[in-house]
Amino acid sequence: MQISDLPFGITDWASVPAETKPGERGTATWRVRQFGPIRVRLLEYSAGYLADHWCVKGHILLCLEGELVTELADGRKFTLKPGMSYQVADHAEPHRSFTTTGAKLFVVD
Repeated sequence: MQISDLPFGITDWASVPAETKPGERGTATWRVRQFGPIRVRLLEYSAGYLADHWCVKGHILLCLEGELVTELADGRKFTLKPGMSYQVADHAEPHRSFTTTGAKLFVVD
């Protein structure tokens, strides 16, 4: 990734408007900032959340709170706890996430 034409800035995530999106189960609350081609998100998944789709977008994801399970289309599952992250390229491995406890995530894609 190359970051260009982006002056120094600060984001107060509490002031970024929240959008709630339903999952197959539960909800996801998104706070999004767009910096040219780079999307940065603060996500909060409710307890019991299950994504309603298999995602093929590349991400770098950091778990801030709670516990997140990410399932790959081939059946492998990975559990992230606070301080853990994953990275995946666009169209590399379809994935979806779920959480029983709820989770707060920081995502760059």
